[in-house]
Amino acid sequence: MNRYFIIHRLRWPALLLLTGVIALLDQAHILSWGRAWPLYLILLGVLALAERATLAAQPPAPPVDYSYGSGYQPVGYAPPAAYPPPPASAAPQTTGIVPANDSVESLSREPRKAWEEEER
Repeated sequence: MNRYFIIHRLRWPALLLLTGVIALLDQAHILSWGRAWPLYLILLGVLALAERATLAAQPPAPPVDYSYGSGYQPVGYAPPAAYPPPPASAAPQTTGIVPANDSVESLSREPRKAWEEEER
């Protein structure tokens, strides 16, 4: 496993452990809760420096020459260059329920009159 991920996953357990130590010190009247907040900042700073140090020590990742998403290898699959055009048919296609109205004549008609005007 990568060292960066190990340090990153130790952040919350380390904060929980520090909280427990501060609780014990508070019970022993050595350190109060109000004076313990710098310890949290120090711990978070040390963990952030450790994460950055592990990232700087790693060799750079090899360049990725495919666009299939992270972690997926292009094994045996290549997306099609272009999809074939749909077949041209003379008859308009229908959905089976409502027939398609593709005629230009229907677009050039006058709009329908209101219901009250048709009855007159």
